[in-house]
Amino acid sequence: MLHMEDDLKQYLSKYQNPDITRRDVMNTMKHYRNLTPKREPFVFNDGSKMELFNLEGTIPVSYKGSMYNIPICIWLMDTHPNNAPICYVKPTPDMQIKVSMYVDNNGKIYLPYLHDWTPVSSDLLGLIQVMIVTFGEQPPVYAKKRSDMASATPYPTQSYMPMPGAGVGPMTAMYPPYQTGSAYQPPTSNQYSYPPYPAAVYPNFPSTSYPYPPTSVNAFTGYPPSYPAPPQSAKISSPSPVNATNNSGGATDTIDTKHIRASLLSAVEDKLRRRLGEQFFQAQAELETLSRTQQELTQGKNKLEDILARLEKEQVELDKNITILKDKEQELDKAIELMSEQQPIDVDEAVTTTAPLYKQLLNAFAEEAATEDAIYYMGEALRRGVIDLDVFLKQVRSLSRKQFMLRALMHKCRQKAGLAG
Repeated sequence: MLHMEDDLKQYLSKYQNPDITRRDVMNTMKHYRNLTPKREPFVFNDGSKMELFNLEGTIPVSYKGSMYNIPICIWLMDTHPNNAPICYVKPTPDMQIKVSMYVDNNGKIYLPYLHDWTPVSSDLLGLIQVMIVTFGEQPPVYAKKRSDMASATPYPTQSYMPMPGAGVGPMTAMYPPYQTGSAYQPPTSNQYSYPPYPAAVYPNFPSTSYPYPPTSVNAFTGYPPSYPAPPQSAKISSPSPVNATNNSGGATDTIDTKHIRASLLSAVEDKLRRRLGEQFFQAQAELETLSRTQQELTQGKNKLEDILARLEKEQVELDKNITILKDKEQELDKAIELMSEQQPIDVDEAVTTTAPLYKQLLNAFAEEAATEDAIYYMGEALRRGVIDLDVFLKQVRSLSRKQFMLRALMHKCRQKAGLAG
């Protein structure tokens, strides 16, 4: 484990968040031990390369009651966990990718979990668990048809023809088997030259867009077949061989060209249906991707329209405020102009009272305030050494007596005028 941590530190040395990424990877590998850490160059769509860390291996997926190991590869961006990983399905040579809304033709995985990836709540362990649940419903790979299920045949095996049947297959032959004891020589007058037909062939299976499941008991079972095998109880009983005697007296079993032609047409039809099905699923996945992109663009358009509307509203308010400020500025200019044209105002006559009692109160208040200022400046003069202590005490005593009398006069005037306090 310590050696693994040292390797992870070395792999993630150039990442922006090495500690968080290392903890995420260690937690994932602790639960899924078939994943192996690597550091390899990754080629982006624009052709640029970057050394990135990846986890490659298999994850267990339950499909119809059986467990299968699905090979995947998870590439971590150098900004992990701020950006979502890039995930691929990596099928073995015996496997083929099954295109769906979650996996494209190149094996790239598309999941809502990746689309809604957030650095706070998303991690690799949750991503793999979502993969397991999703692939349990729609397997991303299926087993290819095996070309070596039967022994060597006297004709070259073609991928578009029904494969030679084995006795353990899900269905037995519909047509009489060819007797290997007597070699069949095709008539020279026939313009078609077909090789000897194999001992057994598959019947015309119902056309479907899914590939055939493996027919051999030794077929690869590491991944789920995309089409379930029919139950063994539904086997078609093989008819007993019928010996056809020709006019020359030789006993041979032959298959008419109509049978071969029908078999070829059925195989070609099935292959075309499979290819059309794959193209349909791929087009459907691309259409859903385009729909999601269109939805995001529509949301972005609505946000931009809201921002523009808000900016226009703010611009109208700013224009209104500018107009108000200009009006206020004109009013101030007019007031200043009027003030400049008027004669100087006498300060003593600027404030007038309505009664002699109020004038006496106003004069007493002004004189008391002046006395307070005089006492303050006397203290400042003493502090600076302008006057000595005796002069200070004498003047302060006189000013304090005067201040007391003025305050008493103000108090009496307020009582006489009926003012509060």
